[in-house]
Amino acid sequence: MNNLLLGCHVSMKKPDYLLGSLHEALSYGANCFMIYNGAPQNIVRAPIDTLKITEFQHVCKQNNIDLANVIVHAPYIINLATKDANKHKFAINILMDEIKRTNAIGCKYLVVHPGNAIGITKQEAICNIASVINHVHKHNENVILCLETMSGKGSEVGISFDELAQIIKLVDNKHLIGVCLDTCHINDAGYKVNKFDELLNEFDKIIGLKYLKVIHLNDSKNLCGSRSDRHENIGYGTIGFNNLLSVVYHHKLLHLPKILETPYFSDKPPYKYEIEMIRQKKFIKFKD
Repeated sequence: MNNLLLGCHVSMKKPDYLLGSLHEALSYGANCFMIYNGAPQNIVRAPIDTLKITEFQHVCKQNNIDLANVIVHAPYIINLATKDANKHKFAINILMDEIKRTNAIGCKYLVVHPGNAIGITKQEAICNIASVINHVHKHNENVILCLETMSGKGSEVGISFDELAQIIKLVDNKHLIGVCLDTCHINDAGYKVNKFDELLNEFDKIIGLKYLKVIHLNDSKNLCGSRSDRHENIGYGTIGFNNLLSVVYHHKLLHLPKILETPYFSDKPPYKYEIEMIRQKKFIKFKD
C-alpha cells in the first residue's frame, strides 16, 4: 500500500539538525517520522535559525513528505498536571516554546504527555492540564497538541480514554487538541489490542475518532494491564505482529501517520527491518 504513512522516531542533532533527521528517516524507507526539538529529558534547544528549516522543507517536498506527517514530541520533563506554582509556570513556558518551534519548522502536530497527579486527585490533575492547554492556546493558532495515551505507571494521567475525554471537554479551542494513541501504552493500561475493532469503537464513543491524529506503533514487553511501559520490537512482544498489522491497516486509520518507537538491537535502529516487514505484511526475524 503506497499511501501507507509509516515511519519512526529519528534523532535531530548538529550539524545537520532537521536535514539529518529527514535523511535518517528516508534511509529506513519512512514517509513520515517524529522528532524531538532536543533531548527529551531536558530543555536544552538549539537556536531555531540553526535548524536548516528551509533546506529541510525543500527536501521534504522533493521526497513527497507532507510536513503535517512530521510529528514533534514535547520533552518528558514537563508536567501539565502539577499543582506547584513554579512547575506550572515552567510547564507553560516550555510548552509555548515547543509550540513556537514546531510552528517555525512548519509541522502541525505536537505530542505531549498529559502529566502526573502528584499529591492531588486525578480530577484536579485533569483540570490543571486543561488550564495549561487553554493558556498556551491563547498564543497558538496552528499547532495541534496531541495528548498521548499513557500506560498507567505511577501517577500518570491519561491512562484511560475517559480521562483524555475529560481533558478535551475542558479545552476551549477544540480544533487545536488531539490524541496520540500508543499501542504499547494502551496494552499496558489494559486495552485489548487483539480486539482492535471493539477498542476503536470505544475510543470513538468516548473521545471521538476525529481527535485521533497520530499512532505510536509499538509492541510491548508486558502483559495487558501490567501498567508498565516497556516497548518491544514489532512482532517480538505480547501484542504480536498480526494484531499490530490490524492497527496499521485499519480502514479508519489509513490517513494517520504511524510512528515506530521500538528498541534498538545490538545498538542499531530496527526501523528499516520493521518498516519493510509491515509493508510486506510478513514477519521477518531480524534479531535473536
